[in-house]
Amino acid sequence: MQQRRTFLAASAAAMGAAAAVHAAPARKTARFASGRLALTDGTELFVKDWGTGRPVILTHAWPLDADCWDHQALALAEAGFRVIAYDRRGFGRSSQPDGGYDYDTFADDLAQVITATGARDVTLAGFSMGGGEIVRFLSRHGGRGVSRIALVGSVVPGIARGPRNPQGVPPEFFEGLKSSLRADRATFFAGLLRDVFYDVAAAGTFEVTPAVLDWSWQQAMQAGLRALVESVDAFGRADFRPELAGIDVPTLVLHGTADKPVPIDLTARQAAAGIRQARLVEYAGVSHGLLVTERDRVTRDLLEFARS
Repeated sequence: MQQRRTFLAASAAAMGAAAAVHAAPARKTARFASGRLALTDGTELFVKDWGTGRPVILTHAWPLDADCWDHQALALAEAGFRVIAYDRRGFGRSSQPDGGYDYDTFADDLAQVITATGARDVTLAGFSMGGGEIVRFLSRHGGRGVSRIALVGSVVPGIARGPRNPQGVPPEFFEGLKSSLRADRATFFAGLLRDVFYDVAAAGTFEVTPAVLDWSWQQAMQAGLRALVESVDAFGRADFRPELAGIDVPTLVLHGTADKPVPIDLTARQAAAGIRQARLVEYAGVSHGLLVTERDRVTRDLLEFARS
């Protein structure tokens, strides 16, 4: 009897193993799912991966996180795209390492997101500071796998005063910004958002509700202080003008003509002039918060562009 039980057990194990081997070829490697992505230096990025289809990767503004894109991300996913949006290192729900808050590292992080998610034929869209890491990715990594880019309210080619940009923002402004962050970032962000969402047509009133202001403020307050301060040096010193001529993919540039934090004359108009395949769409009388205040229009423009 013992021998019979042993035989039956061995037979069952063999049948199970054979079934597993038979089933193995049918398995597919699971794609990256929304969650935390470990980078090579140990930093973890919080990544949202929604939908299927051709991928659109979204990079966000300083000092916000990927949630600032949520309206557009949901609409793109529902329209048949795969949408990948992540919190930059030091921001939102990503980890806050001791350093790496410069555009070279941000571009390297974007490259790792593309590799880890297996994205191909990508549309990259960057809001505000996020446009810089897209341009640096193209120049630093050759733009592998990217078929088009969108710069939305972007700092590209740079807002800092310099030899190529004599009308730019003086360095003392950025030093004052860092001092304000160190002193009382909560109050500073409340004032910053007034410039982001003010309504030109209504004599400086807001185009959004207090709840939306609070939502944006909460995003800003999730960022680490070190990331916030050191990132000021990144966008406060960057000059992407030499990199524009190397961009060889169709580029959509969306920008408000009344943008206070990122003036259109210093950024979008120059970017469109320097990128061979650029198309500039100016939103008349719109300030920097266009992802919210012009959310449906931005969504339509991005959908049309991503489908092209």
